[in-house]
Amino acid sequence: MKYQILSNKWRPQSFNQIIGHKYIINILKNSLDLQRIHQSWLFSGMHGVGKTTIARILAKSLNCNNGITSQPCRICKNCISIEKGNFLDVIELDAASKTKVEDIKTILDSTKYPPITGRFKIYLIDEIHMLSKNSFNALLKILEEPPKYIKFILATTHVKKIPNTIISRCLHIHLSAITNKHISNYLNDKLKKENIHINKEILDLISNSAQGSIRDAINTLELIMCSNNNKLIKKKTINQLLGTFGKKKILLLAKNIITNNIDDTLKIIDDAEQQGIQYNNIVLSLITFFHHLSIVKIASSQKKYLTDKLSEYDKIIYTLSKKILFKDIQIYCKILIQGEKYIRYAPNPKIGIEIILFQIYQYIIDKHNI
Repeated sequence: MKYQILSNKWRPQSFNQIIGHKYIINILKNSLDLQRIHQSWLFSGMHGVGKTTIARILAKSLNCNNGITSQPCRICKNCISIEKGNFLDVIELDAASKTKVEDIKTILDSTKYPPITGRFKIYLIDEIHMLSKNSFNALLKILEEPPKYIKFILATTHVKKIPNTIISRCLHIHLSAITNKHISNYLNDKLKKENIHINKEILDLISNSAQGSIRDAINTLELIMCSNNNKLIKKKTINQLLGTFGKKKILLLAKNIITNNIDDTLKIIDDAEQQGIQYNNIVLSLITFFHHLSIVKIASSQKKYLTDKLSEYDKIIYTLSKKILFKDIQIYCKILIQGEKYIRYAPNPKIGIEIILFQIYQYIIDKHNI
């Protein structure tokens, strides 16, 4: 049997299968059930959060043989054809490769013809922000007064690049990044159905690395599954594939930063280069660590804070929080967050992260000399 990549195999085919956008999905379902159908929609958001997937389900809902519905049957000829990507009345256009006005005019010329088999002729234009100025002008004309049988579904990762004249003629729906918890639970649920067991802590690492993109999480999971030949997946393997430090290594690095041990700090950075660790991931991990340290610092000041129920790792964090001022933690975070530009613009990333660490080092020196 031909192998099917997980991002396609697990792609949701109904609104009820979409994760992380409950409020948005309820709006779409209500509009369909109440027959309040707009002429055009614009879905915006970062890559991999479900813009195209939702657009295809919407197209299916509008053209299901059972009528306009928020729950397309998936068994009629129209639904099956749309899922297979060969429905003649759903025209998908990748604006990233069709940017010229001639390309968009060729597509729009077909709007004069009614749908062949469907209820609506639907134009799904992905990466709409890539269109040229002339292409937007051509699109604007048809968006102003489209035939009743025409629907437009637009998708973009850069909504600010789209003219306001286009946005104002669409129902603009922004899809937020998906939370780590939603991603982790989704991966766990899918893996159970595949009879594959992966430790929850590893799923959490994958979810965190995806930074809100469910597609990135699935692709990372697939890479990890291909790397181990069905053997037990270890956290060390995950960290190597993701180019990140493990919790213990980040803890050691943070301890050296807090104690201002610059020699050991730089040695860890040197080791990172040998291990193929990405320096921007180290910065992100340190920001996450110091944020967690801030939470522990605040929580531990409360009388009801119970240390006996903490894990061994969190007990170390708790002990460390007693040795540092809350103000200092926030300054470390500020330096790390602002230091991203040093990694981007430095001659190489290693120099960039060292500049960030030197700033923290100098702050501690100046503080002690006051």
